[in-house]
Amino acid sequence: MAVDEVAGTLAAMGPRLRAARERRGATLTGVSRATGISPSTLSRIETGRRRPTLEVVLRLAKEYGVSLDELAGTAPAAEPRTTVPLSFGDDKAVVPLTRYVGGLHAHKHVLPGAGGSSARPRQVSHDGHEWLCVLYGRLWLALGDQDLVLAAGDVVEFDTRTPHGVANAGPGGPVEYLVMFGPQGERLRPRTPPSAGGGTRRPDRAQVGREEQQP
Repeated sequence: MAVDEVAGTLAAMGPRLRAARERRGATLTGVSRATGISPSTLSRIETGRRRPTLEVVLRLAKEYGVSLDELAGTAPAAEPRTTVPLSFGDDKAVVPLTRYVGGLHAHKHVLPGAGGSSARPRQVSHDGHEWLCVLYGRLWLALGDQDLVLAAGDVVEFDTRTPHGVANAGPGGPVEYLVMFGPQGERLRPRTPPSAGGGTRRPDRAQVGREEQQP
């Protein structure tokens, strides 16, 4: 394997390691206690700011119950839908929608009926930025000190260093939602297409200023 291929494989492991940890419902603190790798090191590896060593990869592969081929992206394609036990006793189906797309990756989550539980969702925090969009049902998002109930079509964006957790807020049916996660400082860039009437759109002053600064 060429040097560039090795570097690319190691860089791609960050999102895969984070996905493997989430599938087990583990926190950075919990993994740190089990492996002896500091939470800050785990966070930097997951967000691509640090390349993992072979020793670290072996420890994490054993902890998450995954093969090195899976982490390297060389394992044969398999059915992506998995069922993961959550802390409040129900199961969550997680469907990865991206294998590796730079700093951003996406998953679809399905939470079954709440079953009458009223306990506040367990919160976690870590480096990164998240976008969450509800597709069906009602989702309870505990974000810091706030409690938000999101319905189909609702979208929320937040810094994942803020403690956060989710639960099904519906009366018994499932809730489906999309999650996009990116490294710290990453942002989605909404773009609006030109109006149907045609014509030239004047750039805003900020855009003009940026263009004038370019050599």
